[in-house]
Amino acid sequence: MKLWSGRFTRKSDHLTEDFNASIAFDSRMYRQDIAGSKAHAAMLAKQGIISDDEKDLIIKGLREIETELETGQLEFTVEAEDVHMNIETFLTQKIGEVGKKLHTARSRNDQVALDIRLYLRDEIDELRILLIKLQDTLLSLAGDHVETIMPGYTHLQKAQPINLAHHLLAYFEMLSRDLERLDDCRKRLNYMPLGSGALAGTGFNLDRDFVKEQLGFAHITRNSLDAVSDRDFAIEFCSFASILMMHLSRFSEELILWSTEEFSFVEMDDAFSTGSSIMPQKKNPDLAELVRGKTGRVYGDLMTLLTLMKSLPLAYNKDMQEDKEALFDALDTVKKCLVVFDPMLSTAKFRKENMSKAARGGFTNATDLADYLVSKGLAFRDAHEVVGRAVLYCIENKLTLDELALEKYKEFSPLVKEDVYAFLDVPECVNRRKLAGGPAPETVAKAMEEARLFLRRVKND
Repeated sequence: MKLWSGRFTRKSDHLTEDFNASIAFDSRMYRQDIAGSKAHAAMLAKQGIISDDEKDLIIKGLREIETELETGQLEFTVEAEDVHMNIETFLTQKIGEVGKKLHTARSRNDQVALDIRLYLRDEIDELRILLIKLQDTLLSLAGDHVETIMPGYTHLQKAQPINLAHHLLAYFEMLSRDLERLDDCRKRLNYMPLGSGALAGTGFNLDRDFVKEQLGFAHITRNSLDAVSDRDFAIEFCSFASILMMHLSRFSEELILWSTEEFSFVEMDDAFSTGSSIMPQKKNPDLAELVRGKTGRVYGDLMTLLTLMKSLPLAYNKDMQEDKEALFDALDTVKKCLVVFDPMLSTAKFRKENMSKAARGGFTNATDLADYLVSKGLAFRDAHEVVGRAVLYCIENKLTLDELALEKYKEFSPLVKEDVYAFLDVPECVNRRKLAGGPAPETVAKAMEEARLFLRRVKND
């Protein structure tokens, strides 16, 4: 019998039961549902709404149900619709009529709002650990490659020389902002909604602060309508997840490009690569490609939630049952990507010689030549034009700027002296960029120390 069947004279059609049920995906919240129910029962007894004996019996039954679910002794059914009614049914079967008292002063609307917040909070704490671990790996790799010169790119064209450490630390900064977004999301979802009822609270004298403390929430929700009818915290999480996946996708794209023969900047470890079913020579960066591909999936989860909520009137509507699959998919996808990305990156072998050779091609020191002329008194726009003509000459004559004879340099500008060659040395071009935020080794060393301080702080939060 349905727990809400009193109003009805006919049984639900099996099509209705299948279409209406959410147990196939919300069953993963059973621990959070039981935790919320135990706190609710304890509060009901504290307020004298049920007796202490009834509370003890309910909590004992809930503990046994949790154990039986984890050991496979109990199975959820579609007939009971969702995780909340399944557990309440199990409880009533186990302890009898007292089990029916658990739902006093509670609705499935505030119950599900509670469970989602508890579940998402737990998952955020796990994701946070994975994100920090990836940052640790980036910082460790950066420490190994402060002197590894490589070309920096704009428009995927060689632009100026940098070092690999500086490049890796760019992703460290992106992930730092992602971590801050995740922490902000956790702060905003850490409000306890139980006591909001279906939409208008309850006439029972509940102690919502007691439940808040029992479940480790920072605050209670301030409006019963808002508490049960919004999922902006889930949307915010999927927004965080989408931005994080965008960063991982960009990094993946670079690893994919760098692992090609055309670049040969990196070799992915065999353990994190795959082969071809027809071409024996192939070694494919499939894991990085999958991370890149799964980014679109998480974007879809965000759009699902935004579209789901965009025109719902207050308060709860059954449409909101559709929030969980998108949220859970985003959670699962991001977690899987972080779990695999860290060892994939930490085992990759960066080919320093190829990077250094590439940095010496493509006229990456052309801007430095312009800066040299400016230091001799030439206006930058004029220096830019002079260097452009010099580069064109080098291209036509298959030369680099380092190889251009001094006499020829003087034809472009009489300001050029013998010291120009030391100025054009590629490692020196990197070393000269000591401005805060730049790629000079001493600046990168300071950036890494700031990164270490950041990680120490967030690990202690």
